[in-house]
Amino acid sequence: MDPYVIQMQDHGSLPSVLDVHVNVAGRSSVQGKVKSRKARWSVRPSDMSNRTFNPIRAIVDNMKVKPNPNKTMIALSIGDPTVFGNLPTDPEVTQAMKDALDSGKFNGYVPSIGYLSSREEVASYYHCPEAPLEAKDVILTSGCSQAIELCLAVLANPGQNILVPRPGFSLYRTLAESMGIEVKLYNLLPEKNWEIDLKQLESLIDEKTVCLIVNNPSNPCGSVFSRRHLQKILAVAARQCVPILADEIYGDMVFSDSKFEPLATLSSNVPILSCGGLAKRWLVPGWRMGWILIHDRRDIFGNEIRDGLTKLSQRILGPCTLVQGALKSILCRTPREFYHNTLSFLKSNADLCYGALAAIPGLRPIRPSGAMYLMVGIEMEHFPEFENDVEFTEQLVAEQSVHCLPATCFEYPNFFRVVITVPEVMMLEACSRIQEFCEQHYHCAEGSQEECDK
Repeated sequence: MDPYVIQMQDHGSLPSVLDVHVNVAGRSSVQGKVKSRKARWSVRPSDMSNRTFNPIRAIVDNMKVKPNPNKTMIALSIGDPTVFGNLPTDPEVTQAMKDALDSGKFNGYVPSIGYLSSREEVASYYHCPEAPLEAKDVILTSGCSQAIELCLAVLANPGQNILVPRPGFSLYRTLAESMGIEVKLYNLLPEKNWEIDLKQLESLIDEKTVCLIVNNPSNPCGSVFSRRHLQKILAVAARQCVPILADEIYGDMVFSDSKFEPLATLSSNVPILSCGGLAKRWLVPGWRMGWILIHDRRDIFGNEIRDGLTKLSQRILGPCTLVQGALKSILCRTPREFYHNTLSFLKSNADLCYGALAAIPGLRPIRPSGAMYLMVGIEMEHFPEFENDVEFTEQLVAEQSVHCLPATCFEYPNFFRVVITVPEVMMLEACSRIQEFCEQHYHCAEGSQEECDK
């Protein structure tokens, strides 16, 4: 008999339970029982998929309005600096990728946390005396979004909660709730350039709080926290023994009148998982290269969190190997002039946009200090025909073909977000159209006719 034969007893008709014998090299196995089930289709989505909700997609996809066919669409809604072609990455970055491809050395599987040599390069790039790093402190990921996902997955269980900024990047909620993690929203204060309401933040912390997310520089606010404010945030985390997930994807993308302070450089006793990547600063979001930097100088995370991150990373076997192969050249050879030129353009556009919108009655833009965004408050009492920021931005698309994201997407109604990466001429045109729109819909609030007559 062949060494691998499955024998089925013939009882003349198919029984409700099949008797199965397996003969391996002449040795018969113990008889197994395979239960049948009633054959019917019953395919249902998982609980995780049902819990997954992206507020930006939900709001934008439900917009029924069509742009004004007589005006070219200007999208100030997409946080992708590559869309309009005016912000290409540096030739050194492109050449690094070409060299990695031509070498033929980066086509195979690698450790799920990344090549050791690539992690060494990232550790070296971000190492400083106040926050030392080694390769063992770096995990490479498929973009910063996966870095955030891994951090949440390793720190929180279903039923526990995390602290998330409001307004804040919608992905935090999307990821957390898909995993059954509760989200508690702490407030950023527009009148204080989006600093955190620290008392309100601390009041949210309970025995189930396992993580505080700090996004600096901020999406959607374009704000940059001062050293003093960061130290106050760290004091809350230290007092309450809550680790921090620092989303620093816009790290170093600050304008000349501000300074970016990596959170981990300001504390040795609060464990921090810092998330970053190539997407924004190097203008290559599609290359999907991110990283987690583990700062744990008091060994509070210990081996368990490190091992947990490694295990979780093994689910998809890591980020693109070609980009990993190019990392050394990208980090070491990109000229300072490239970063300077990018930031000069963003600051110029930010100043232009802020100045233009600040002059429009009914709008209250808040001057950004970094990143790629600007938040604009809508004095809804002056636009009574619109119930909220979603209706306001929908009608702006319908009449002026200018698309801004309503800040309801970021849990912050009656604001909208402007992306400042578009070409200058397009930014000027968009601001002109927004002014025309507001002038057409602006109404004096009750009791303020005298002010409107001025």
